[in-house]
Amino acid sequence: MGVVRVSVRASIFLIVSRILMSRRCELSGINRQIGHRVSHSNIKTKREFQPNLVNVTLASDALGQNFKFRITAAALRTVDHRGGLDQFLLKADEAELSTRAAKVRRDLKKKLAETAAA
Repeated sequence: MGVVRVSVRASIFLIVSRILMSRRCELSGINRQIGHRVSHSNIKTKREFQPNLVNVTLASDALGQNFKFRITAAALRTVDHRGGLDQFLLKADEAELSTRAAKVRRDLKKKLAETAAA
């Protein structure tokens, strides 16, 4: 067996690309599911079901900023149903949000607390 040598630059690129391009929704936390591909003869082999991720720019009314997120189409419909990004983030559980979305949620709560106090 031969030894496969990978340069340091290539290995760093692979690690960074996996972190930046994870197949996970930033708002709902939905990620891949594992299942079986079933042949006509009922042979089962492993497969992945990937979420339907889309790149969107959502506007926060309270913060007056736009934010780019990579979310599922179902999460986009939920954001629209709840009345926008602000209402979605206020109702969302912090555990299922990405670190970026959680920071936006904290900033939003801080801004709303300031306007309520004033």
